[in-house]
Amino acid sequence: MEHRLVRAVEMALGWEGPGPLGKGFARGTISDLDVVTRLLTPPRLLDLIMRRSLANPQFRLFKGGAELHPDMYLDRQVTPRGQAVPMADMRRLGALLREGATLVLDQSNVFDPTMETACRAMQWWAREHVQANVYLTTNDASGFDLHWDDHDVLIVQLAGEKQWEVRGVSRPVPMFRDAERNNTPSEEVVWTGTVKPGDVLHIPRGYWHAATRAGRGGGHSTHVTFSFAKRTGVSWLTWLADWSRQEEVFRHDLDRWSGPEEQRSRQRMLGAAAARLVEARGPAEFLRRREQEAPSGRHVPFLDIFGPLEAVACISEFPPLIREGEGTVLVAAAGKELTFADKALPGLRTLLSGHPVRLDEATHAAGTGIKALAKILVEEELCATLTPALFSGYTGLVTSVGS
Repeated sequence: MEHRLVRAVEMALGWEGPGPLGKGFARGTISDLDVVTRLLTPPRLLDLIMRRSLANPQFRLFKGGAELHPDMYLDRQVTPRGQAVPMADMRRLGALLREGATLVLDQSNVFDPTMETACRAMQWWAREHVQANVYLTTNDASGFDLHWDDHDVLIVQLAGEKQWEVRGVSRPVPMFRDAERNNTPSEEVVWTGTVKPGDVLHIPRGYWHAATRAGRGGGHSTHVTFSFAKRTGVSWLTWLADWSRQEEVFRHDLDRWSGPEEQRSRQRMLGAAAARLVEARGPAEFLRRREQEAPSGRHVPFLDIFGPLEAVACISEFPPLIREGEGTVLVAAAGKELTFADKALPGLRTLLSGHPVRLDEATHAAGTGIKALAKILVEEELCATLTPALFSGYTGLVTSVGS
């Protein structure tokens, strides 16, 4: 998938691919501001919030550095049947934003098709799960105190300005669940400055940082944080623990009552079996299987009672594996392996490209059989029907096949 945002971030940071992700602080500026405004604007964010049922902690508000109680900006709208549905109270929300506050919407990609496709493009690029959190700060509201994240982030400033401070790590690659607490900020100041629309920051896991508009008077700031939850050696060992169930030696009880020699013998057997398991299933296999077994993202199901299939897009979390054989083509993605005749290869490459595909237009490049092929991929949930809302997420950012 060729997404304008991914390319713009690479150019801004001077990267050639995702290799530098997590390896050091970086900053730059996206020269094409049309990409930035296309992602999200503050009015679109507020409109999105107004039209959704949201609850804390996904939707939060902060004032004076402290989190506000949800009752200050959420309302329970009661249906005629007495069911309470949480919705943003836009009047109270507006009053708080006029006074100066910070609004946080986690996982905006769940609600907004533009953020959904941007996250999918980032995932195909980095081969890691990605979510998009949006932050809106108004007037001279303070932000969060110095803190660190347990994931790598790419921050894109969408509108307005904000002051940032970034410091180095005080514990190398800290984790959410860790052997030690990581509560003391580093004294090493890596960068301080003001971010403006189009600016990009890459802050690796464990780097301390803070952002604020305190003392800046009237105005606002909106930025999106793309969070990359990369896998670690701990993730690999956890995965190996699941595979250990295949070996009988790991399924036996640990005997605490036998003699010392018998216990040492058992330990040697477990150690030898663990070494074989580590050798047989290395980190590369773990990462490969994780990509291919990740279920497809949420999507609208195709129902032919609504009409024929006209347009599709690939919705696998990571790029599908397409491998040619002797007269066949294997496709692996979303926990499935599908085999096709080799004549299907042009159609598969088109449909699984990550670009939106209008089937009538794609027949010129991939042949008339692409419609039948698309229906199979939709039934197997590697592709999904391209609804108008989903298509809007690609418009102006990802070209359609045939356009």
